[in-house]
Amino acid sequence: MSARGRLGRGVLHALLIAMSALFAIPLLWMVSTSLKLTGREMVYPPELIPDPVAWENYATVFTFVPLGLYYRTSVIIAVVATALGVLTASLAGYGFAHLRFRGRGFLFGACLSSLMLPGIVTLIPEFIVFRYLDWTNSNLPLWVPAWCGGGAFFIFLCRQFFLTLPYELDEAAKVDGASPPTIYLRIILPLSVPVLVSIVIFSFNWVWSDFLHPLIYLNDRDKLTLAVGLNSMIGMYATAWNLLMACAFISSIPVIVVFFAGQKYFVRGVVLSGLAGR
Repeated sequence: MSARGRLGRGVLHALLIAMSALFAIPLLWMVSTSLKLTGREMVYPPELIPDPVAWENYATVFTFVPLGLYYRTSVIIAVVATALGVLTASLAGYGFAHLRFRGRGFLFGACLSSLMLPGIVTLIPEFIVFRYLDWTNSNLPLWVPAWCGGGAFFIFLCRQFFLTLPYELDEAAKVDGASPPTIYLRIILPLSVPVLVSIVIFSFNWVWSDFLHPLIYLNDRDKLTLAVGLNSMIGMYATAWNLLMACAFISSIPVIVVFFAGQKYFVRGVVLSGLAGR
């Protein structure tokens, strides 16, 4: 590599490191505040490294709010919704990509058109439906919609990725007597790990961080998710910011773990999902 090329790569890496540090500032501030004593969260000039370090905040927070209960509820909802979303999105994507049937293009276009409809527009009709089904104050409205493909975006990702897989694989399997469900389970899914992991990361993050839907559908305190439970820590007259930031950091751990566990496949899954179309 020439000196000019090395210089360009060095400048690019420096810019990326600077941007990464910029985006890491909120996380660093959250961790720093979570380790400060009560009353020292907003001191000026700001302290990046607390003195002294209050590690006991992380133990206190479990007695301040029912954090374990909120955590369990959020994990159950996120895992169930993500699993159902991946399964149904991959089924719909396989149908649009590898099955031949009348109206396939129209149905796929109708599916994509739902992306242009803001979620807030369908919020009231959804609530009326779930209230009629007597599902309010339960977890059902938070994960049952995942049965509908997990969302048009996930169906689109699966369909585009499946189009990169040669259709000759299906034809060879059919010659050997394989049915479409067998082809889907034993050929398509094993080759689709990158896009499936990408959907898991997107879906888990969205469901875990969702605040509006749990706020609308859940009423009892022992049924709240972590996002809504954290909001209950904000008082009318005073807020324990150090404990709130400790809760926020604990709540962000699953999302961080899921992302780093799947980052090997994440970029490849998103990139390959936009390479093909037919």
